[in-house]
Amino acid sequence: MADMPLTAYKILTQEQMDALEHERVFLGAPIDLADGYIHLSTAEQAQETLEKHFAGRTDLWLAAVDLAALGDTVRWEPSRGGQLFPHLYGPLPLDAVTAYSEVHHEPDGTLRLPVAG
Repeated sequence: MADMPLTAYKILTQEQMDALEHERVFLGAPIDLADGYIHLSTAEQAQETLEKHFAGRTDLWLAAVDLAALGDTVRWEPSRGGQLFPHLYGPLPLDAVTAYSEVHHEPDGTLRLPVAG
């Protein structure tokens, strides 16, 4: 799907982020393991994902994921409201993460995306 974004985002708890950094791979959160794939969101979807699934959590990280590096393990599938979401059918290697940061918001309340460098 040539018109799809090349970067997606994974919201991780502190414990999950620690595992990704130390083990250099993330196998999935409980919901990912139950569904059989790692849930990712586009930049446009990440805020709603955060609000819907992580409301009230303060120990969260946001990882930018290079979808091209993951090749055919990424599938774009309909989910919330019929939107296409990137789903990762396999582990998330740290090498495919281009940037990560604790979850922060801009002054206007929008989610601040992590940047490399």
